[in-house]
Amino acid sequence: MNYRHIVLASIFATFTTGSGYGSNTIALAATRNPVRARHGMVASSNRLASQVGVEIMRRGGNAVDAAVAVAFTLAVTHPWAGNLGGGGFMLIRLHNGKTTAIDYRETAPGKATRNIYLNAQGKLIQGEGSSTVGYRAVGVPGTVAGMELAWKKYGSGNLTWSQLIEPARRLAAQGFRVSYRLAKVFQEQGKSLRLYRDSRKIFMRQEHFYHEGEVLRQPDLATTLFRLQRNGAREFYTGRTARLLATDMQQHHGLMSLADLRGYRAKERTPLRGTYRGYGIISMPPPSSGGAVLLEMLNILEGYNLSKLNPFSAQKYHLLTETMKRAYADRAEYMGDTDFVKLPIQGLIDKAYATRQRSTINLNHTTPSTHIKAGKPSGSEASETTHFTVVDKDGNAVSNTYTLNGYFGSGVVAQGTGIILNNEMDDFAAKPGVPNSYGLIQNERNAIAPHKRPLSSMTPTFVLHKDGSLWFAVGSPGGPTIINTVLQVIINVIDYHMDLQQAVDAPRIHHQWLPDEITYEPFGLSSDTRHILETMGHKFTTKPRYMGDAEAIMIEPQTGMRLGASDARYEGAAVSY
Repeated sequence: MNYRHIVLASIFATFTTGSGYGSNTIALAATRNPVRARHGMVASSNRLASQVGVEIMRRGGNAVDAAVAVAFTLAVTHPWAGNLGGGGFMLIRLHNGKTTAIDYRETAPGKATRNIYLNAQGKLIQGEGSSTVGYRAVGVPGTVAGMELAWKKYGSGNLTWSQLIEPARRLAAQGFRVSYRLAKVFQEQGKSLRLYRDSRKIFMRQEHFYHEGEVLRQPDLATTLFRLQRNGAREFYTGRTARLLATDMQQHHGLMSLADLRGYRAKERTPLRGTYRGYGIISMPPPSSGGAVLLEMLNILEGYNLSKLNPFSAQKYHLLTETMKRAYADRAEYMGDTDFVKLPIQGLIDKAYATRQRSTINLNHTTPSTHIKAGKPSGSEASETTHFTVVDKDGNAVSNTYTLNGYFGSGVVAQGTGIILNNEMDDFAAKPGVPNSYGLIQNERNAIAPHKRPLSSMTPTFVLHKDGSLWFAVGSPGGPTIINTVLQVIINVIDYHMDLQQAVDAPRIHHQWLPDEITYEPFGLSSDTRHILETMGHKFTTKPRYMGDAEAIMIEPQTGMRLGASDARYEGAAVSY
């Protein structure tokens, strides 16, 4: 346990003391205060990246400009999830209220087929050649195209594309000191990097990964970033970078081709909208499942007076778990890429449907997941992702989540580029009905098809005041736990009136329908609370683990101050001016 987790354990002990069915009285003083600022704020998983975003705003950039610069910087300083070789989703809300969603999710290569990850016996291939490791696990990256689309349409116009990339290029060329967290991730999660020459060349010195405090330089990545500065985003898809990527894929029997890169396009989509106790909720549409599942859960929970329950009581956790089960069962059945399949999204987020789902919840006993099937609405996620949130001086806001999928994605650094490539093909249903690497069950709607986008759990979200003005923005990494992390931050603020940092730091639980067990955090549940839940029929994972890395920014209504909250679980930072 590192120092940050010792602090978090102390916070959790303060949060959970005396829980059970108890009253709504709880001590929250142990958590830090949110970072306060008059002008701009960036909350991200890496302090260097947050500082870059703030500097961009100081120079006249808006929240979108800052978000682009942060995304490129994280590709250098946060290599297990920040990326050029992956994809994600950006939610943008301008100060005039206009809101949009940028979908830059990876796509399946043209050579991908429904059963490409099955062997002759119809079983999932393991190891090299599977949907999780190596060249054949790689989907067509969307990050560079997504950043360009956001910048061209919604940037300030005060800074050039090259200026937004320069901080990342400089950090790649000059290097930065490896943090404790990064060194630990190399040691614990870097196994796949050892398999590939360029991955070893960049992240290892002789036989060991870089240690804490050593300077990590990435000259190939710096050169790639320079080409992007000079030649624009299409360099990644049609220029020398594209040719290097395609050649390396071909030499190692990968699926992605030069034609796939040339054909990739980011898309602008309409966000999903709903309400929770009168507050507006705006979140991501498919191919992210995040927005629809979040809104379904909020609609179900809206029928209970959560504020009358202790936020860490067994009864509150029971309602939360039963709600999660039902929404994740629907996720498994109904979610996919709307460009390929018809989805009952409006039915899933309808208040009347939530009423029917709520009526199936027993207040005193759990319903086994084997007895829960997808509901019938009307109509027809590595855990290693990273999220950042930006709000500028004018009130423009960005909530962005992007990913390589697993830690360091496929493990492949494409030769001569410095780019770590994703293993996003595992987010498809490689074999519908069989769990993926996160234990998620997925249906035919998310089966593999050429150029299709895999289902995601990423949930960048805005919460609005009842008058329609921006209240706060939030998101998190965490694979399938993402949606539940965002859910719990929202109810902590709205139902329990926690300040933003308290809401982010509070202990979390997770249930995803199957397997039928509650995931919980170290020190996150008191023994009496767990005992009560067990008497209600709930089961728990064998070992607790920390979940998510929420990054949130709120606009304080009384003062207009920006309040930043970076999760105590990891080494992120809210930086401001």
